[in-house]
Amino acid sequence: MAKYTLVATCSFGLESVVAQELRWLGYSGLTVENGRVTFNGDEKDIARCNIWLRTADRVLIKMGEFKATDFEGLFRGTLDTGWEELVPVDGKMYVIGKSVRSVLSSVRDCQSIVKKAIIQAMRRKYHVTQFPETGPLYKVEISLLKDVATLTIDTTGNGLHKRGYREESGEAPLRENLAAALVILSRWTPDRILADPLCGAGTIAIEAALIGRNMAPGLRRTFVSEKWEQIPGDTWRSVREDAVARRNGTSFRIPASDRDGKAVKKARENALRAGVGDFIGFQKLPIEDFRSRKKYGCIVCNPPYGERMGESKEVEGLYKSMGGVFSKLAGWSFFILTAHPRFETLFGRKADRNRKLYNGNIRCYYYEYFGQLPPRRTAGGMEHRD
Repeated sequence: MAKYTLVATCSFGLESVVAQELRWLGYSGLTVENGRVTFNGDEKDIARCNIWLRTADRVLIKMGEFKATDFEGLFRGTLDTGWEELVPVDGKMYVIGKSVRSVLSSVRDCQSIVKKAIIQAMRRKYHVTQFPETGPLYKVEISLLKDVATLTIDTTGNGLHKRGYREESGEAPLRENLAAALVILSRWTPDRILADPLCGAGTIAIEAALIGRNMAPGLRRTFVSEKWEQIPGDTWRSVREDAVARRNGTSFRIPASDRDGKAVKKARENALRAGVGDFIGFQKLPIEDFRSRKKYGCIVCNPPYGERMGESKEVEGLYKSMGGVFSKLAGWSFFILTAHPRFETLFGRKADRNRKLYNGNIRCYYYEYFGQLPPRRTAGGMEHRD
């Protein structure tokens, strides 16, 4: 198998989570940068990462990187990259681009130059003047940052957040990969209760259930590189069969509720499509009525932000209600994502820690309130607390 430099892209703030996922999958020698984690792998690793990564946006093949301050340098650098070793004679080549703080600021011109150079490189192997481009898609990106050009090919297609279970998500939905990151950052494990009393489309509860059962998030969808001749169908089949075999039989139940009955109905349907309907208990319930006698619980939620006209007072009242309800859950941990600038004041408690994350283009903060962890048994059967 060929060896590639692979790049898992992600939203800003999630780089460490993606890196942790890759380590869990057995990868090492990672390079963590803003919005991306770079590592090495082969064709099977492309399939594994697309099927297993929960918090990344895409998996790219890094084709080349070089300094480019003029179009001639961009053309030559692109030409010297081995496109013909990856793209077949009938490959459909689509070039996108971006430029940040670079002399070559015209993205359209850069895209055109890169496409011409790729075709010139392909002619070295195939000795034809025109390419039909009727075969599988190879989406190339030219990214210029401070005059350094990076060329990549996308192996994913539709973003990794599109798991396939959410047909209707309502307004301003929380992306599936961000929801998964919120659960991972909470350090939740199925031996303690997790609840989302503001569940909306149910995305946080569904992603938690997938994590709790060790179900690969990309198992029910397809990827653009499945049509590439470099990755045989047997490879994808093998990775999927292994993913199915790795599901565990852990038993748990995640309470998820919302005051909006229509949202709860959609959330229940989403959970059934995701294959975790039996692990989540959905109900119509306002936050003011949320109660639990369980100990050591964990709430992960993404309440409304109040950005629309006329919603501000309603959302501020909601945050105050959350503070009152959550204060009665002794020993629980709370993890709350919101863009509201006065959240802590309204909630009535300063977070133990917060981190900046992005929900789409909206800058948010993930407020982390640490409660008690459940006792865990030692090898001798005695209990102790972490």
